[in-house]
Amino acid sequence: MTSVEETTNGPDNDPRDPGPSGYAAARLRLLQEESRSGPSRRSALSGLTDDWLNALFATAVRETGVRGAALVAVGGYGRGELSPRSDLDLLLLHDGKAQPRALAALADRLWYPVWDLGLALDHSVRTPAEARKTAAEDLKVHLGLLDARPVAGDAGLLAGLRTSVLADWRNQAAKRLPQLHALCRDRADRAGELRFLLEPDLKEARGGLRDATALRAVAASWLADAPREGLAEARRRLLDVRDALHLVTGRATDRLALQEQDQVAARLGLMDSDALLREVYEAARVIAYAGDVTWREVGRVLRARAARPRLRGLLGTRGAPAAERAPLAEGVVESDGEAVLALAARPDRDPVLPLRFGAAAAQAGLPVSLHSVRRLAAQAKPLPVPWPAEAREQLVTLLGAGEPTVGVWEALEAEGLITRLLPDWERVRCRPQRNPVHTWTVDRHLIETAVRASALTRRVSRPDLLLMAALLHDIGKGWPGDHSVAGETIARDMAVRVGFDAEDAAVLAVLVRHHLLLIDTATRRDLDDPATVRSVARVLGSLGTLEILHALTEADALATGPAAWSTWRGSLVADLVERVAAVLRGAPPAATEPEIPGTELERLAVEALRTGEPVLALHAREEEDEAVGVELVLAVPDQPGVLPAAAGVLALHRLTVRAADLRSLELPDLPGEVLVLRWRVAAEYGALPQAARLRTDLIRALDGSLDVPAKLADREAAYPRRRGVVPPPPRVGVVPDVSSLATVLEVRAPDAVGLLHRIGRALEGAGVRVRSAHVSTLGANAVDTVYVVDADGKPLGAPDAAALAASVQAALA
Repeated sequence: MTSVEETTNGPDNDPRDPGPSGYAAARLRLLQEESRSGPSRRSALSGLTDDWLNALFATAVRETGVRGAALVAVGGYGRGELSPRSDLDLLLLHDGKAQPRALAALADRLWYPVWDLGLALDHSVRTPAEARKTAAEDLKVHLGLLDARPVAGDAGLLAGLRTSVLADWRNQAAKRLPQLHALCRDRADRAGELRFLLEPDLKEARGGLRDATALRAVAASWLADAPREGLAEARRRLLDVRDALHLVTGRATDRLALQEQDQVAARLGLMDSDALLREVYEAARVIAYAGDVTWREVGRVLRARAARPRLRGLLGTRGAPAAERAPLAEGVVESDGEAVLALAARPDRDPVLPLRFGAAAAQAGLPVSLHSVRRLAAQAKPLPVPWPAEAREQLVTLLGAGEPTVGVWEALEAEGLITRLLPDWERVRCRPQRNPVHTWTVDRHLIETAVRASALTRRVSRPDLLLMAALLHDIGKGWPGDHSVAGETIARDMAVRVGFDAEDAAVLAVLVRHHLLLIDTATRRDLDDPATVRSVARVLGSLGTLEILHALTEADALATGPAAWSTWRGSLVADLVERVAAVLRGAPPAATEPEIPGTELERLAVEALRTGEPVLALHAREEEDEAVGVELVLAVPDQPGVLPAAAGVLALHRLTVRAADLRSLELPDLPGEVLVLRWRVAAEYGALPQAARLRTDLIRALDGSLDVPAKLADREAAYPRRRGVVPPPPRVGVVPDVSSLATVLEVRAPDAVGLLHRIGRALEGAGVRVRSAHVSTLGANAVDTVYVVDADGKPLGAPDAAALAASVQAALA
């Protein structure tokens, strides 16, 4: 089939020509006009299509003799919003008097030219009564008819149908709107939240184009209306992005894939894909917020309507009583299920009122009144700097309210109040995070971290500092460079602005600067090395700061996504915290055994030394999230090649390594050393393999009868990696000054099958011994740290360490 972009028969083609060539050529010229874009191009494309279909219709009517028919555009075409690859939604409306054969011939003469051009077509043939009946049975049909527009033929037919369809929609609003709301929720469950997706569906995701259309339908019911400020602009922005996406891909797609984002951004004149995503997220935020407000109002009106007949019976001819207004805080009351400003509230004389209003609403678990928030935005005076104590306390109260904080914060943010209170917030608002481990944009992640931290406030002596650190820990992501370094300065300044004293501001600066210290150290460093523990203690300086950072680390990870926290990672961090606390109390760093029950460790070690073979055990704990894997403990008599052999066997069995820890262990009453490997593994798909099979293959890998590299190569050849976004190349470096006992290499690479096996082989080939290894996998990225020594058990010299790093990097390239 020939597409319209391929059909050009010269500049003299007339778009009114009922044949395909005139329309195709005119359409192509229109899409190639660089000066025409956005609403102007969509309107022009709709008009051009109208002219062509009108000519087709006139010719078809003349040839078939059908009278009393009309061609109607519905859906997006009905709204005059044709994107370059949009479907044509058409209804052939007729009065029922034409012969079926003639009517079918008329339809064929309309549909086939559209198909011949390669355009997607959604079509139907109905009388007005049939269309009205179908709309009553199918909500999506009813929605499409709300945007019906005449293209050709008897306009009176459509006028009568539109009147009936709109009347039905308004009369049935109490039934239809809850159905529409359920449809929107189901779609959001399937497609996700547009403003938090790295590859969003511009139409289906929550806050997308379908939600914008749903808000138009609510307005048509006359039952409620969406907040209009910014809504039309947000919808236009998403349509512009979809237009550019269609032109870049040449396909009718609504999914903004990663590999196309830079091209789409360039076509829209934006700096890069991050600027594109931020514009998309901003638009989606406006639409999603408008939806929240609108659907809440729909629910309120429907509840009031349902209660009205009962009230009339109870009250006779008297009017309904005024809604009760229960006090929540000074100037804030609850009314009809919302937090609203009290009648006597004076925002122009009470600069703390916006924060008190938000804190009271969140503490009560109530949504905030749109009218009240807008009144605050219009009338509230700026807070003095530094803030008064009440303002700081109200901010902390708002942050500590738990899950209700999210909705209240977003309502305040939608009206500009948050940026007014905290100017640095503007730089992180709707800012995308490219790491797929992150569930949220930067601003939402900060609020989610505060929500998680609110559940941990009983663990710390200064919950106010914990909540503020949660709000600010990633605030530096709005600036270039290391976000922790930039965030330290911002956090200190913001703490002073909010009214914390110099000592508290210094603590907040340390927490923000080092908010990744505990998780990075626990998962990538050897905790048995005294230098590791001393370095953390030196940075934090006090037990109070350590206590807060421990809670912040957990809250941050839980708010990041399911791959960022687990019982495994929690135990590693807790172990580190315990060791650092001991040092801060004045005790020297003490090495502790790996966190495995002593009796089991002894059993595994004894069995490994007795048999001279590997022994392993799987620990699947029901309380843990299976998505982050189960624990595999392996004990092997110390010998060369253990790390690559074990990692290779796991890869062969399609086990993804989420985290790993390797240590050498000596038992007091037994000769020889045992290597203990603790793995956090998850099945790539299907069930976990049996422990006996893993052990058998590991024995074969160690004695050389199983060629692991060849098996992995065969599997890679049989199942080549799909093409997609090309990740940055691996990077291997020497980490200085973190250990006096070993040379530390850090490998940052895309997570791939057999990665740890290749690292192990490269180290074995270099003739170094692995003293310990620590693996951390987050999403598509792996950070592996290995502590190595030479044949004499000593750290490598600087030249040898650099050469080793280069050879490992070459092996991974």
